[in-house]
Amino acid sequence: METNRKTHQYILITGAVLILIGIVLGAFGAHGLKEKLTFEQLNSFEVGVRYQIYHGLALLIIGFNVSKINFSPSLFYKLILIGVILFSGSIYFFACKYLIGVFPPKIAYLITPLGGVLLISAWFFLVFKLIVDGKQIKLKK
Repeated sequence: METNRKTHQYILITGAVLILIGIVLGAFGAHGLKEKLTFEQLNSFEVGVRYQIYHGLALLIIGFNVSKINFSPSLFYKLILIGVILFSGSIYFFACKYLIGVFPPKIAYLITPLGGVLLISAWFFLVFKLIVDGKQIKLKK
């Protein structure tokens, strides 16, 4: 399946931007928030950073190998992007809520697991497509 060139670019750019922002936030957390957050809050913040960078790397890998797969990675891309925004974004927010003085209603805490479900769904989709379409994957040396 021929993937739209714009989609291919979006996947690569999004992966690189997620990694860039993850590194900036990781450095900010390690140096700027170290004295302002509790140990638990800082650990939580770092989980958000780690998952953001992992999924940025995943998008780069898919983006650089899109010509080798026999399906459109658009759904994987969208699930990863929305999942990272909800999962990591909500973790950053909840870890820093005392610093910024905003206390969301309890229902807002469902955002993090919803983001996690989207990330899991993205990986389930990828595994499923690789199994179903795996016979047609073009592996090049």
